[in-house]
Amino acid sequence: MTEGETYLVALGANLPSSVGSPEMTLRRGLEALADEGVSDLRPSRFFATPCFPAGAGPDYVNAAASLRFVGGAEALLSRLHAIEAQFGRARQERWGQRTLDLDLIAAGVQVLPDAATFGHWLDLAPEHQRRRAPERLILPHPRLQDRAFVLVPLADVAPDWRHPVLGQTVREMLAALPRQDVEAVVPLRS
Repeated sequence: MTEGETYLVALGANLPSSVGSPEMTLRRGLEALADEGVSDLRPSRFFATPCFPAGAGPDYVNAAASLRFVGGAEALLSRLHAIEAQFGRARQERWGQRTLDLDLIAAGVQVLPDAATFGHWLDLAPEHQRRRAPERLILPHPRLQDRAFVLVPLADVAPDWRHPVLGQTVREMLAALPRQDVEAVVPLRS
């Protein structure tokens, strides 16, 4: 039996859900993910992070997870969206507040759907990123290298994962971010 592909997932919440606080929602979201046919689920620590974009709502609790899954990226994304819905996530506003966000960040070294499409979204100007969302799954996530709230937790579970297009590891991408962005992502006390 095949073990499946290794995937990286970013988790976040800044609104309470039916199970409680954003931190509790992330914990329960990880439990739900474990019930969805994934294996080798390895979550990061939880972090308090400033709301992104700034001023868009309460601050977040963020984490990341590495996992293995058989069935492909689209099938995993569908399961992530179903888990979000279980916790009251409504996809109404891009980069808006949320009860649970489960973002598929990477699928091993795959570039999806292809290098040209990935390059288009990688190079998209910030003002267009806010207004437009891709109609297809783009992997690796085109903004992961810009976001401390993704890279700091990822460094807990996949510090040596190498971006298949940029050629940098999570550690290297994290080291390239502005220091104040990295320092704003603070581990929660257990």
